[in-house]
Amino acid sequence: MGRRLTGRGWAVPGARDAAPRWTAPGERIAALRDMVGLLPAAGRGPVAATVVCNVLLGALPVVFVVAGGVMVGRVPGAVTDGPGTAPWPGVLMAFLVASVAFTGQQMLAPVQSALGEEVARRVDGALFGRIIEASLRGPGMGALEDPRLLETLGEARRELESGGDSPGKACAGLLHLLARVVQLAGCALVVGVCFSWAAAAAVCAAVLAMRHGLRRGLRGHMASWASLSGRRREERYLRELATGTAAAKEIRVFGLAGWLRDRHRAVALEWMAPAWAERRRLLLWPYLRYTAFGLTVTASVLASVAVAGAGVATPTELALATQAVLIAVRLAEFYPESDMQTILGMNAHRALTRFEEGLPRPASRPNGQQAPQPAPLVPRREIAFHGVGFRYPGQERPVFDGLDLQIEAGKCTAIVGANGAGKTTLIKLLTRLYEPGEGRITVDGTPLDHCPAEVWRSGVAVVFQDFNRYETDAWENVGYGAVGYRNSATAREDIRTTAREAGAADVLDALPHGFGTPLAGHLSGGTGLSGGQWQRVALARALFRLRHGAGVLVLDEPTASLDVRAEARFYREFVRPGVTTVLISHRFATVRHADHIVVLSGGRVSERGSHEELVRADGEYARLFRLQAHRFADERPSSALPGTR
Repeated sequence: MGRRLTGRGWAVPGARDAAPRWTAPGERIAALRDMVGLLPAAGRGPVAATVVCNVLLGALPVVFVVAGGVMVGRVPGAVTDGPGTAPWPGVLMAFLVASVAFTGQQMLAPVQSALGEEVARRVDGALFGRIIEASLRGPGMGALEDPRLLETLGEARRELESGGDSPGKACAGLLHLLARVVQLAGCALVVGVCFSWAAAAAVCAAVLAMRHGLRRGLRGHMASWASLSGRRREERYLRELATGTAAAKEIRVFGLAGWLRDRHRAVALEWMAPAWAERRRLLLWPYLRYTAFGLTVTASVLASVAVAGAGVATPTELALATQAVLIAVRLAEFYPESDMQTILGMNAHRALTRFEEGLPRPASRPNGQQAPQPAPLVPRREIAFHGVGFRYPGQERPVFDGLDLQIEAGKCTAIVGANGAGKTTLIKLLTRLYEPGEGRITVDGTPLDHCPAEVWRSGVAVVFQDFNRYETDAWENVGYGAVGYRNSATAREDIRTTAREAGAADVLDALPHGFGTPLAGHLSGGTGLSGGQWQRVALARALFRLRHGAGVLVLDEPTASLDVRAEARFYREFVRPGVTTVLISHRFATVRHADHIVVLSGGRVSERGSHEELVRADGEYARLFRLQAHRFADERPSSALPGTR
């Protein structure tokens, strides 16, 4: 029960390792304030309608009790006097009011549910908008790769997407509480007027005590449940492993079915047993104590009512007080429309707030300071890294430490190095997805940070190794390269031209609806593409950007899945003279025709020069080049080996 499976990455602490986190009163007040603050997102109309509906739902049961009590009190006199006598109209009127109140309750119940859903959807929709806005805020992507911020963003998304206990449901649940509060206040008013204000206060105290015990137990239980997340995560993993198709072949071939069944049962019991114990400790025993107190108070009040009924109380007063007490006691129960929603619903809002607070603030210039001269979009001399240092958020080891690098304008510069040398990080710095922690990047001598990131990026065309595959047609997939031009008069002609240059036009024309075919097999009328075909589409997107003002082309290992000969042919076709090109590759043989080659190692440039110069220097580049050439020697004729003449 208490062992840890750290070797498999599952932290499985003992039952008492993680104590439940009780919510402090101050935090509950802050959550209530946040719920009220989110209500304007639902709109005045839906909120006002929900308030009115819940007030009526709380008042109608009290009206029913009063009308029913009056009717019961007048029936004996009406029966004694006979039909048509003076008491009968009062009996019939009381019956009519009670009927209208009962019918109104039944009619308003689904209206309450519908209005609550409307409020919840509007609030959650506004928070989804905040998530998207916060995720896209700022020019860089550092926040989306910060593990701490990613965890809070993921929590907010999960809670909102599940739709179970979301902030919107919490706001709706808060409004639904009005019905319960109005009903309790009405019942207390009836008891106080018809019998005793002390009895009314006692009934309210009993109801609130039982509600406090129930809510406190629910909060503690949910905190305890969260502390078992590690165990539940492994159990969920094993369940998905057993019921999914990904591992079905190996499970059967290696005879793992029996072991998996037993392991799943053991892991499930490892978290269920402490969960059951905590549920009894937090929900069962405290609730029995609070219930005993509430029932004792209720019994005492009813006994007092009975004694009064035998003396001075009229039948009407006796009926009213008894019904009011019994209905009030029912209000101590669990509220399915609001309890769990208001306890758990604000988790996503708190996570989103933490994410927004963790985002970097845009730098502001002092008053009177002029905007700096922007960097040119098309480099004429060079792009230079001067003493650049950089480390990812939350990481101690720097990726770059004093990096000095010159990328000559109009030439092809190849960046090579071992995995983890920082090749892709260099591209992220060049495209302003991150900013250097030390040093600076300049374009023709002008600091790059003087130019707004979005303006600089409009002059850069990139094909990333993990390029996007947009689930839309080819017109859009290519047109997203220069989104401002995709609806222009010549856009389709330009898209078709760039697709032809990238070698994708024939494939796209052959699709069922040509360029208008959705590039996703699961969409209606859509068709999936192979990896190589998608690479051509991604390159066409970059070429479309080049046709509309970009002066820098970045190729970040877009052909990692191709063999060496296909990759070499790819680069010969698409590395264009006169365009400032940055070529990233871990394959030395395919970049030998670049104008300049830079080797990254240890966060700095370890070697630089042309292919021939680096081979003659007999350094790390030459050693790795010979290794790769030897590796592929049996795939190519000896006369075609890279570096031979």
